[in-house]
Amino acid sequence: MTGLRIEALTVRIPVRRGEVVHAVTEVSLEIPAGTVTALAGESGCGKSIVASTVLGVLPPNAVTTGSVRLDLADESLDVLAARQPYRGRHIALVPQSPGTHFTPVRTIGSQLAETVAALGTGHDPADLLRRAGLEPSALTRYPHELSGGMAQRAAVAAALAGDPAVIVADEPTAGLDRARTDQIGALLRECADRGAAVLLITHDLGHLLRAGIADTLAIMYASRLMEVGPAAHVLDDPWHDYTRDLLAALPERGLRPLPHPPRALTNLSEICPYAGTPTALARRDQRLIREPRS
Repeated sequence: MTGLRIEALTVRIPVRRGEVVHAVTEVSLEIPAGTVTALAGESGCGKSIVASTVLGVLPPNAVTTGSVRLDLADESLDVLAARQPYRGRHIALVPQSPGTHFTPVRTIGSQLAETVAALGTGHDPADLLRRAGLEPSALTRYPHELSGGMAQRAAVAAALAGDPAVIVADEPTAGLDRARTDQIGALLRECADRGAAVLLITHDLGHLLRAGIADTLAIMYASRLMEVGPAAHVLDDPWHDYTRDLLAALPERGLRPLPHPPRALTNLSEICPYAGTPTALARRDQRLIREPRS
């Protein structure tokens, strides 16, 4: 089956004065084709570094171990060691800020046409916009002439230009109102239903609660996964203390402050970073991965 497999991914980034940022620690995820996996957590926990690793755009001094493999119909691509171009063709990005992702002095149509030509897929830019829920009239507009939701849908159209097996959406609904957020979520769900493996990076658990777009939910804190499982089960019956506290902080769940503040990722210890006790780590190890219920 095509899709994305991340196994024991660890990323360390040296910074000044000999300090090391523990950006990602032992993260393992499997994202099959036709599914949406949401990677959620507070800002600064390492979610976007996972996305950057998948896309091959980590800083040059980053030290990476583990594996990231893209399983295609006829080959398995080692992303960390890839020498051939794969971004756009096999893995595409839906960015957080499409207004800065597009060149401001060129129309959306010219940029989509250039993307199609570079990837060699022969798609009609107007058809790509229709698939993303935009009218072809947007082809003649400049990025600043689009609303936030329209620009985000244009970014999805650009991601679809290469017929990618994997779509990485990095906080694609940041700054959008509820209606636009739900539209983008539904569009990503549609991309998965058409066969893509979608990795959705988000901190908006409220959107996941009401939209139900994710098949799998992975909760991240201080570079580590705290809990992974079928999205509905994790949201309804969290097993890890952090997941429970994070959900309780949502307005629809009581708006209770998190008992522990976010952790800086510099020089973390090797034990469970939430609550910081061996008991919490043992429980996480024993109960982390859930099997779908019958």
